[in-house]
Amino acid sequence: MPETKFESVIFTVIMTFLMVYAMICYNIALSIGGMEDSVFLMAFGELRIMWPAAIILEMLVVERPVMALTRRVVTREMPFLFILLIRSALTVCLMCPTMSFIAALLFKEYHGAGLVSTWLQTVALNFLMAMSWQIFFAGPSGRWAFRTIFRKKNFN
Repeated sequence: MPETKFESVIFTVIMTFLMVYAMICYNIALSIGGMEDSVFLMAFGELRIMWPAAIILEMLVVERPVMALTRRVVTREMPFLFILLIRSALTVCLMCPTMSFIAALLFKEYHGAGLVSTWLQTVALNFLMAMSWQIFFAGPSGRWAFRTIFRKKNFN
């Protein structure tokens, strides 16, 4: 896992890309009534806005509260994998509502509903997908990519 500030930034860039791109694809598929090949290309339009927003939000707003909450829940006896799952879940719990608000504000049509109800519906539709995607795909894939990039040389 990241040991320096530079490594932390790279890890954040990797993880936010995996999460944001997948969630944009998911939301576009929901809005057009199903998954199509064109969704993968359409997602790049929103990615230009949402990926930098997620990086900034994660680094400046969410990272410290997630670490503080993790420290309150975690004990020394817990396995490392369990600690990763707690940190991932807490990150989703803070990032999903915030990113859903940004998406609702910028990309959703309200159709007679207000911003708050559109935002709450967006959170409800996104939360389980974001949690599942983070725990089962983005988290393991992002950590693998990070370990591959920052493979430590052992000179024993």
